[in-house]
Amino acid sequence: MTEAFGKTGAGQETVLYTLENKNGMQIAVSDYGATLVKVIVPDARGRKRDVVLGYDDAAGYEAGDKFFGATVGRVANRIGGASFELNGKTYELDRNDNGNNLHSGMDFYSKRMWTAAEYGPDHVTFTLHSPDGDQGYPGAVDLTVTYTLTEENEVRIHYHAVPDADTLLNMTNHSYFNLAGQDSGTILDQEVWIGADAYTEADAQSIPTGAVLPVEGTPMDFRVRKAIGRDIEADFQALAFGGGYDHNWALNGSGYRKVAELASAQSGITMEVFTDLPGMQLYCGNFLEGDKGKGGVSYGKRSGVCFETQYFPDAVHKENFEGPVVKAGEAYDTVTAYRFSVSE
Repeated sequence: MTEAFGKTGAGQETVLYTLENKNGMQIAVSDYGATLVKVIVPDARGRKRDVVLGYDDAAGYEAGDKFFGATVGRVANRIGGASFELNGKTYELDRNDNGNNLHSGMDFYSKRMWTAAEYGPDHVTFTLHSPDGDQGYPGAVDLTVTYTLTEENEVRIHYHAVPDADTLLNMTNHSYFNLAGQDSGTILDQEVWIGADAYTEADAQSIPTGAVLPVEGTPMDFRVRKAIGRDIEADFQALAFGGGYDHNWALNGSGYRKVAELASAQSGITMEVFTDLPGMQLYCGNFLEGDKGKGGVSYGKRSGVCFETQYFPDAVHKENFEGPVVKAGEAYDTVTAYRFSVSE
């Protein structure tokens, strides 16, 4: 099903694409920003709950600044000093985060019109042409992002791109999940498991120092599932710097694997996270401040949690981090999925 999703400030007509599987699960995505707008999951009692934060129309996403449901690129997260060197040349980026670059600067992919290149019963593929010099990065690249809703209640997000010059690519999805429903308040009682023995230490501006620290004996340890709120206010430097959880975990294993889980006792819904990437930012909505969302809901502090799969932040400056450099003619190709289930 497709429906109008309102106009942008420039008068562009936007479209919302809805996918539904045999279990009654639905997702809705828009060509404005290749944005994940709705994820509707039947809970343990069969009641349908929309479990992602967002807005009612494209104008909301255009005006918003919290990246609800956003496709983020070319490079998600932070690049220290808002510049980097590649092949002997220095590239300058927008300084939009305390002198650093966040989510590739102010000309965000999430604020652009994408082309719906293919739309079928279980998937929709969006494309975007990013020219040489776009956002300050070298090389032209044609990006595709495909959302698929499987019969296993899995939202699969497949990113693919082939640049014509060496460049950086590190895409992610910035959905805020609340498994009790987007209108249900904080996520502090929902439980998280992360398959990670370590996290990347960051400074007060959230730029990694290069150190990869063990989670053992710290509030950063999610290897046994625990409530988000249990340790989020603990007296711990990383939490003080981030205003709560807003950090990159160095995920165990390699290849496509399960890396995290979120569960709500209130709804009975569990979400598993799968990816082939080495890192994941857990961000617990520490800077939400009553943003008006879907149905007039006010999204207060910590009313959603993000699981942003990624290469480590500022990897371009850290020799010990797997880098986001993609060579000319080589494919950037990665999949992240969110799988939903219910328990009685």
